[in-house]
Amino acid sequence: MSAFNSSHVNPSHSSCWVGQAWKLHVPGSPALCPQLTFWGTAHLLIAIQTEPSLHKPLDIFLCMLAVIDLALAQNAVPQVLSVFWFNAREIAFSACFTQMFFIHFIFIMQSAILLAMAFDRYVAICDPLRYTTILMHSKIGKITAAAVIRGVCLVASLIFFLKRLPYCGPNVIYHTFCEHMGIARLACADIMLNIWHGLTVALVTTGLDAVFIIVSYILILQTVFRLPSKDARLKALGTCGSHICVILMFYIPAFFSIFAYHFGGANIPHYIHVLLANVFVIVPPMLNPIVYGVRTRQIREQVIQELCKAGKWF
Repeated sequence: MSAFNSSHVNPSHSSCWVGQAWKLHVPGSPALCPQLTFWGTAHLLIAIQTEPSLHKPLDIFLCMLAVIDLALAQNAVPQVLSVFWFNAREIAFSACFTQMFFIHFIFIMQSAILLAMAFDRYVAICDPLRYTTILMHSKIGKITAAAVIRGVCLVASLIFFLKRLPYCGPNVIYHTFCEHMGIARLACADIMLNIWHGLTVALVTTGLDAVFIIVSYILILQTVFRLPSKDARLKALGTCGSHICVILMFYIPAFFSIFAYHFGGANIPHYIHVLLANVFVIVPPMLNPIVYGVRTRQIREQVIQELCKAGKWF
């Protein structure tokens, strides 16, 4: 990976806090991945929308996850492309905080949706007779509203503590996008409160979500292994396969990145931080539609049908 460039904040913008500019230095261009994400997500959403059998609660959660994945992948791309196409390496102070807000909010929402999907699988396998009464559309709406409120409140608290810090410059972020610890480390003051508050927010959201997901799957496995036939066990586990793959793709790089940023410091090369952050932002949204499309028969058949229809126009 090429070495990062280093430059100082433009002096014409450094006199005023609100008007400061933040320079973003990008180690590589992931322009193609968001295009693949958009293409895969669009076909997934069309398949679910046009197939009546794909309107179950799990499919609604999958639609939410697809939209969130797309938003996460596209959030930092305009800044990345502006660096390479127009050499525009500056981002305004307000824009940097706005980008940070949406990236962290989307991250928390994605974790919440994965937890909701795990709860869906738990009810479907462990209590199937009450599935339709527990996961009604009104309940799904309440789950979504709770996830949105949680994300907005917690990310707003991160920004509140960041804005209380003094920034003396040079304001250079060696990253592809603005994120919490990258901004906090620009401050010329003690950021221990920000470190522990950021870690607390991460553990309260993704940490607790991951614990509840693990508990859900332990209960699911206990129920599955009590089924009398092998075919029934394989069928039950098959409905969880896609979800488990998506969970692993999301939480492994996410947790590694969280703990590396908070405690890694100089022990981990900076390009590893940047690489993991980009893997987390770009790769799972690109692969999620493929995972669900390949492992879910109805989605796979519907996507193939849509592609065949589109091919008639060429």
